[in-house]
Amino acid sequence: MNQPVRNKAADTPTAAGVEALISRLRDEGVTRGREEAARIQHEAELDAARIKRDAEAEAERALAAARQEAAALKTAGEDALRLAMRDTVLELKAVLTREVNEKVHRLITTELKREEFLQQLILEVARRGRDEAGVEPGEAMEVVLPHELVSIEALRRNPLELREGSLSHFVLAVASEVLGDGVRFTVAEDDASGIRIRLQDKHLEIDLTDEKVAELILAHLQPRFRAILEGTVK
Repeated sequence: MNQPVRNKAADTPTAAGVEALISRLRDEGVTRGREEAARIQHEAELDAARIKRDAEAEAERALAAARQEAAALKTAGEDALRLAMRDTVLELKAVLTREVNEKVHRLITTELKREEFLQQLILEVARRGRDEAGVEPGEAMEVVLPHELVSIEALRRNPLELREGSLSHFVLAVASEVLGDGVRFTVAEDDASGIRIRLQDKHLEIDLTDEKVAELILAHLQPRFRAILEGTVK
């Protein structure tokens, strides 16, 4: 029976030492590999945690910036809305005030072009001017009439030649007798409606033209009108 052939070289001390060295190197390599893998994994975990923290911090910064921008946009929008509302209210008040002023001017101009009204106005203002200004009978008083209703030629005519009821007829036939001597009637050179009363000796003029009367009435109305607007348009 044949006996197995033994490797005598493997039984030598040198062969045993080589095998031991290989085994030790293998074990050390595995250990170093495991340690390196653990180190790499640990560093990867640290990097991941750092990246996560950085991402969370950046997200917080972005969220804070977005909230701040949203708040600023909201504030700017509210300010713009308040400004627009204020401008709208001011414009509405200005439009209403302008319309009232124009209507007052139109009404006064229309009324001062009525000959019947001017006749009453001439008598009343002249009388009150004499009484309140202390004008003595015979003192010079000039009544300036609107040229739209009275002409220089009409004032030079005989009252009997003028249309009865007209302002010219009234002036020449009635007013001088009622108001007394010293009253002189002239015609305005501008386009104003209404009349002016001039007390020559006292250097005083009572302006009752449409512009002046409108100015006086509006000065009286506007504070009340503004109060009404403040109470209704806010």
